[in-house]
Amino acid sequence: MKTIVLREAGYDEAMLGLSLSYNQDVKNMPKVARKLTKRGGSHEKFLESIAIWLDVTAPRYWWSQFDTYRIGVTKQSESTMHTILNRPLGKEDFEHSDIYAPHLKSLNTLIARGDFDSVKRHLPEAFLQRRIVCTNYKAMKNIYKQRIDHKLREWQEFLMDVVLCLEHPEFIVQKEGV
Repeated sequence: MKTIVLREAGYDEAMLGLSLSYNQDVKNMPKVARKLTKRGGSHEKFLESIAIWLDVTAPRYWWSQFDTYRIGVTKQSESTMHTILNRPLGKEDFEHSDIYAPHLKSLNTLIARGDFDSVKRHLPEAFLQRRIVCTNYKAMKNIYKQRIDHKLREWQEFLMDVVLCLEHPEFIVQKEGV
């Protein structure tokens, strides 16, 4: 699994919008923003204005859980239908190279035959798929809160990869007692 933060945008605009709500100079807003993110709910609606684009390569079993998040999240993916028959698959196409050699050989035979339906039916859940995800800080904070302690370790890996690369991780991760 691999996650890259491609780009962030909208921080300055979010702070400007927040300054309108408080009729204060925009220079004061980062401090106000940090306080509001601790309060949550409608107090942090400015987070919706800060967009994040991610490049995520993850196994199908993880994507099926990620697809729970539809509000504030859009995705464009490698199309299995358009790409699966383009080349033979290797162990690197699966999370933790988790595929038995006989299964891989069988899949590649089906690919060589151009039998999309059979390939799709026999494709393991560990198959890696790449998607470009567009979301925002508010949606990411929600995902973080709901998945940071999830038993599937890929969630922690994904969240740490994102949070460590964000320009303002303090809006996502709330420290106790702060």
